[in-house]
This record gives sequence, C-alpha cells and structure tokens, in this order.
Amino acid sequence: MKRILWVDDEIDLLQPYIIYLKGKDYEVITASNGEDALDAFGSQTSASNQTFDIVFLDENMPGMTGLETLQEIKRLHPEVPVVMITKSEEEHIMEQAIGEKIADYLIKPVNPSQILLCLKKHIHQHSIVSEQVQHSYRQEWSDISYMIDTASTIEEWQAIERTLSKWDIELASLEAEQGGHSGMHSLIADQRTQANAAFSKWIAKNYEDIIERHQPNIVTSPDVMKHTIFPLLDKGEKVLLCVIDNFRYDQWKTIQPLLSEFYSVRAEEQYMSILPTATQYARNAIFSGLMPLQIQEMYPQLWVEEGDEESKNQYEKELVQTLLERYRRRESFNYWKVNESDFCERVISQLKGVQSPLNIVVLNFIDMLSHSRTESKMMRELANDEAAYRSLTLSWFRHSPTFELLHRAAELGFTLVLTTDHGTTRVKNAVQIIADKNTNTNIRYKVGKALNCSSKNVMTIEHPKRVGLPCPNVSSSYAFCTGTDFFAYPNQFNYYAQYYRNTFQHGGISLEEMIIPLITLDPKMR
Repeated sequence: MKRILWVDDEIDLLQPYIIYLKGKDYEVITASNGEDALDAFGSQTSASNQTFDIVFLDENMPGMTGLETLQEIKRLHPEVPVVMITKSEEEHIMEQAIGEKIADYLIKPVNPSQILLCLKKHIHQHSIVSEQVQHSYRQEWSDISYMIDTASTIEEWQAIERTLSKWDIELASLEAEQGGHSGMHSLIADQRTQANAAFSKWIAKNYEDIIERHQPNIVTSPDVMKHTIFPLLDKGEKVLLCVIDNFRYDQWKTIQPLLSEFYSVRAEEQYMSILPTATQYARNAIFSGLMPLQIQEMYPQLWVEEGDEESKNQYEKELVQTLLERYRRRESFNYWKVNESDFCERVISQLKGVQSPLNIVVLNFIDMLSHSRTESKMMRELANDEAAYRSLTLSWFRHSPTFELLHRAAELGFTLVLTTDHGTTRVKNAVQIIADKNTNTNIRYKVGKALNCSSKNVMTIEHPKRVGLPCPNVSSSYAFCTGTDFFAYPNQFNYYAQYYRNTFQHGGISLEEMIIPLITLDPKMR
C-alpha cells in the first residue's frame, strides 16, 4: 500500500478527498502544520522503516510556511516527491517552489481526478509505463519477425535496425529502472540474432550486385560525400562533417536528446558500410569516394596494405583532396583528427575563424572505448552489454569537449552532418580458422592465402576485385564473420575465445556494423 502525507492547515475540510483515496487503496496520513509534518516523517520511519511515497503540501500555512516545510523535507528526504498545493498564482512563489525541486504544482480548488493523476504520474509512472511498453512490444513482436523473414531491400533492413534499436533502448531503460532483467530482454536479443542471421544471408546473396551498382539506390561508404555533403555545399551552407568511429545507430539515438537543445534534425538517414567494416576500408572509402581497390590503383601512394606497419588511415586529408579534384569542386576545407581532449579544445578555439565551407572532424573516442573495453577488466565490467555500452557513450558525450565542440558549431551556424565509417557488435562465439602467418589480425574478418574455416556462418569472397577489394596476393581471399561470431586460431583457441568473448568488435557482417547513421542537423541558433 502506498503512503501519502497530506499537509494542510484546513485538513478537516479535505476528508472527502482522504476517504476517496483510501477507497483507492492508499494509506493517508495527515498533518495540519509543518512541524507536525516533519514529526510524521520521523514516526513513520521509525515505526515501519519506510518513509512516505508522496507528500501533498499546502503552500499557505501559519507558523512554518509551506515553502519552509518543503525545504526541510527536501533536506531530510530528497527522494520523496512533493506536490505543492496553493491558492496563489503568483509567479515568484511558483518559481521558488520549482527551485526547491517540487514534483508538481496544483492550484486550489483541486478535484479528486487531479489528485489521482498526480499519484499515477509520480508514484505509479514506472509500473504503468513498463506494462504499456511490454504490452506494445509483445503486440509488435510478430510484426518484427515478419519484417525479418520477408526483408528484401536495404530500406527494409534499415527499418528493422531502427525498430530493434528502439525496442532495445526502451526495454533496457525499463530494466534499469526495475533493477533487473525481464523476459523481454531475451526476446529482443533473440530477434536481433534472427535478424542478423537473415541479414547476413541477404548480404552474401546481394553484396556483389550492390558494389557493382546493380542496385543504384543503395548509399554505401563511397557515396556519402556526394550524397549528403556536396548538396549542402551547393546550397552555400557551411558544413561540419563529424565522423565518429565505431558509432552505431542506437548510440546516435542515445545522444540525440543532448543535441536537440542546439540542433533540429533535418534528415535522419542510414547508409550501408562496405566490407570489411573497418577503418582502413570504410573510412578511406568515405573520404575518397572510391572503393578500396580503386584507391590502390589510382593513388597507390595513399593506400596502406594490411601487412604494412604504418597507420592505415593516415592519408584521409589527401583522399578528401583527390575527391574534390575529381569532381572539380573548388571548395577549400579543413580536416582535424581528434584523439584527445586538449586537441578537441584547440579545434573549438579555431572554429570561430573558419572560412572554409567544408570542415571535417574525425573523433576516435568510441573506437578507443571499444578497444579499452577489450583490454581492461574494469572497462569490461562497466560495459558488459549493449545498454551499458550506450550508457558509457552518453556519459562520455555529455562530459567531453566533443559536446562543447558541437555546441560551438551550432552557435556559429554550421550545418552538422553526424556519421561514422562503421559500427560494432558484441561478439560471443569463437570459430576456428586456419591461415598463414601473413594474415591480418582483425578477429571479424581475415584476408590472406589458403583461409580455411569450417563454420557455415562465414561469408567468403574468393574474387576480391569483383567487390572492389585489393588482393595482397594472387590467391588472396577474404573471410567475414557474421552475427556474433569471431575468428580464433587453433593455437590457444580456448584462451582467445575467452579473452574476446563479449567484447565489441568490427570488421564483419551485422546490422550494427553495416547499417549506420547519417544524420543532417540544422543549428537552432542560426
């Protein structure tokens, strides 16, 4: 039974309300002044080891005023919601009460339905919302399964990723409030597994056609600049392209509320990352407007092979320049790669003087977060599932210079394009692969000679050039993990299977890695 403390110097006149609430199975304790209200808290706590669930507090009382009583209640019991009830409509009283963090504000005379609505809003909201959300998901479950079973276009897969992300976020939020897992958690996890299995088969069947442009409506990594950035430049807009490494669609939805204070969404799109879903391939394809094989053939000095020691993405600025030159675009541009907070602050300081219409900033924090989560036991505990991973992303974004950077860009009137080169997926199941010593180290994809893997869930590309990928050797092929699988060699297989299990990785085939956000935001301050 929920406990209500109702404090009013005319409490006797409120007996009809009290009888009404008791009939609704609430326990109502009354007090006629502030001192008695505070005494009621003390006696209630000592008698039952529980405090009140809510307080209805009259603002205008003799002796200790409602506002003074409110201050004391909030000092001693900050977790208890207090609803201020008053005859006064004076603005300064409302502002003072709100400043003391009241839960709600009612003007007399009140009616029973207002009181009941307050109780449902402040005491029962979580359970009502939880029941409604779970009911809605159960109703939509069969529709989602049908979407997965029948999906045949990129638009349908994008809709599936949006839908799964929405429900994953909502159900995880409910579980966090309830302090535990529900049956809904396993249902959404099972549907994502089902979706990734079907999506991987669709990719295996259609990927070559997509890359050969037999399906021209699909936006892939090389299309991002001409699909989104060039039209903005043609309109004369000043653009900030922000590429966040390892940025998934659900992470975008997590940080979107923070950005909504400064930006409105002009277009919320998704595009498809090329394979491998790794920086060397996908991000270089974005900045060059070319497939990796084309980069290697046209600009060999700007392509770094898998086995080379140097950084695989050190020529991004040069690749952007080649793209602009090929399209005979005359825009000047700025390019920054941010790996640490002090450099981000320097970028912020430079934004005001920027004259170039195109400005590109690459942020590697989420990439570093996923790597540190793999290597650090503490980070594994902090981000032990997708919900925790999103929470860490939100915490980083809220407190990082990146948030200030984007805020500053809004003040200066930049159109913001927020995207990534690929997402990540939490891997769970190790599969054995045999390869020679020159094979790359990524655990979601392999490129090399004589790759041998018995798993049926691995997609292989025997003729890389057909899909725009370089061949380090004449007999090189590519192998990609799907779903939540990852590669491990027979030597020390169990050790590496345990070490990488439940870490966030990229390079392979999954909705999370390949169907990624491409968001255009208008500054509200322009």
